[in-house]
Amino acid sequence: MATLVLTAVGGTVAGPVGAAVGAMVGSAIDHELLFKPKRREGPRLAELRVQTSSYGTQIPKIFGTMRVAGSVIWATDLVEHRSRDGGKGQPTTTSYSYTASFAVALSARPILGVGRIWADGTLLRGAAGDFKARTGFRLYLGDEAQMPDPLIAAAEGIGLAPAHRGLAYAVFEDLELADFGNRIPSLSFEVIADAAEVSAGGVVEALAGGDILAADEGPALTGFAAQGTSVRAAAETLAGAAGAWFRDEGGRLALLAGSGAATPVEDERIASQAQARQERAIAAAESVPLSIVLSHYDPERDHQAGLQRAVRPGPGLREERIELPAAIDAGGAKAIAEATLAKLERERERRTVTLPWRGITVRPGERVAIAGAPGVWRVERWSLEHMAVALDCVPIASAPMAAPASPGRVLGAPDRKWGTTILHAFELPALGDAPSATPRIAVAAAGSEPGWRSAALLLSNDGGASWSEAGGTAAPAVLGTLVVPPGPAGATLVDRRSVIGVELAHAGMLLTDADDVALAGGANLAMVGDELVQFARAEPIGDNRWRLSELWRGRRGTELAAGAQAPGDRFVLLHKDSLAILDLPAAALGGTVRLLGQGVGDATAAEAEVAITGISVLPLAPAQLRLVDRGEVHWARRSRSGWDWIDGVDAPIGEETERYRITVTTPDGERVEEIAEPRIAVTAVERASGATVQVRQIGARGLSAAATLILPPVGENR
Repeated sequence: MATLVLTAVGGTVAGPVGAAVGAMVGSAIDHELLFKPKRREGPRLAELRVQTSSYGTQIPKIFGTMRVAGSVIWATDLVEHRSRDGGKGQPTTTSYSYTASFAVALSARPILGVGRIWADGTLLRGAAGDFKARTGFRLYLGDEAQMPDPLIAAAEGIGLAPAHRGLAYAVFEDLELADFGNRIPSLSFEVIADAAEVSAGGVVEALAGGDILAADEGPALTGFAAQGTSVRAAAETLAGAAGAWFRDEGGRLALLAGSGAATPVEDERIASQAQARQERAIAAAESVPLSIVLSHYDPERDHQAGLQRAVRPGPGLREERIELPAAIDAGGAKAIAEATLAKLERERERRTVTLPWRGITVRPGERVAIAGAPGVWRVERWSLEHMAVALDCVPIASAPMAAPASPGRVLGAPDRKWGTTILHAFELPALGDAPSATPRIAVAAAGSEPGWRSAALLLSNDGGASWSEAGGTAAPAVLGTLVVPPGPAGATLVDRRSVIGVELAHAGMLLTDADDVALAGGANLAMVGDELVQFARAEPIGDNRWRLSELWRGRRGTELAAGAQAPGDRFVLLHKDSLAILDLPAAALGGTVRLLGQGVGDATAAEAEVAITGISVLPLAPAQLRLVDRGEVHWARRSRSGWDWIDGVDAPIGEETERYRITVTTPDGERVEEIAEPRIAVTAVERASGATVQVRQIGARGLSAAATLILPPVGENR
């Protein structure tokens, strides 16, 4: 920073000398930028990282594109929301969630918009403008015509809510806080104040309000946040980054950088009169830092802090650190660090040129050409004493060649799109050993994009006439649609003939192989249409499609659905973490349940409909119906529990009692009986007529599906 030293200027000096001195002194009074030697604190990187809410916190002026934390300028208390699940004879569970509404100041000058938003380091709003959590959002660009926010006006009262004209700020309305520990998260914003890069000189001009003219623009910056104790502090920071300095122009300052047209400060006439002399000094090499470390914001690192270093050869240990609160790429930061080091190295040499009093027109900050000295020099200090002008000059260093630089390893927050909600709901047999006592449905959901996380659920038992909250979905499921149905097959042998073709919802979903031990433990269990199937082999075939083989069919009593699938039917990989289980009242049995699911990215809710057939609560159909020689029909009881068959003898009943309803149908009529044992006698007449025997197990909630045996007429082989 150029300074001016005036000594022993008499009040009788007139003419050009008086005019020049008057201009200098007037400028010293008018422009604190040039003549206040007291140090000012400029903007620092740390000030832009942490969200604040303290009264009196300074709001930065944003240029270009910058990531800033902002300051909370208004907020409501947390709002508690309650939802109840259950009822109608079922246990009631009350769930609590919280939202908050608040406003965050972003820039003390108008902006064009906001890009990404981070909350506690993860993306709350992606580059496409999609929010990852449910919230209302309004952005005020900071123009002079903006009106008060309606939410703030409603809370504070009409006429009491400020419009914050000239201040860019964002308002969040009912931001869901579940992902942030039920508190307002620490937010940072990608603020876009200008459509393109900005120059250091252009920013200085804007901050000074016309008092500074950027004759040389300086390096291009992606963005800059002007914050500090004064305009002078920010201007000095930018000038230092540009290797620039200031020159007084009488009414304002000019920002200069690099070599340019130089004013000769010594000619033959002056030399012949022996009125000019030169003094030269070179400082020790150790006076220059061994290295310059520049910290900055790196756009390639999601605007996180980056670090670039320039090192000179030779002796010394001192390291000098520079904080530049600007967004600039690694190569640009490296060039600034090397240019700063080269400037300090070059300025080890100093020359003092003494001129007669007419040299008073040479201003501090002037580029000069010194006779007998190569290069272009800058007047750093000017003094007038005994009618002689002394110019302290330093050489102007040429800009170094651009050097390659790396931003380092980038660990940015993933920007995954939510997509739209895909919702599947189905009645589910108990997957554990304990049978269900009430009708039960499973809800599996995911999104059309990998960023989807959850959706709120509504349930209707009356065809959509009324709806009740049903909580939310579980973790995203692996799901898709059938492309190639498996066809019919039995449930007692491994199906090595059939294959299943599946198209998953997006490329982020994966399927894996499983061996027999894993399959026996329940691995790779999927709802394929209405059939539960396990698969041992999963082969990707491209375009999110998979071929599944070595199938275990009809699991958990779903063998009747084997072969009934069609292309487009659901495929859902079942995992306890990705299923939301909803218990229904007993009255729902035989009816239909409708579900709505809506996530953050949904313009309309996804819908699913489930027919409650009773597979979750009714007994399983008996198996192995056969006619024995003594004229009895026997069968094997099946159970909804004890699927692992640990004792190898018999499965537990799984019902309150063991009872069966048998219907024997002949051309002459039918006979219905209820018995407690897995056998029934048939008469010779029934046998002779080729009667049909249907057996259903009786459960607490109803009858199982029928197991059927057609008796062969007498004389035919069975």
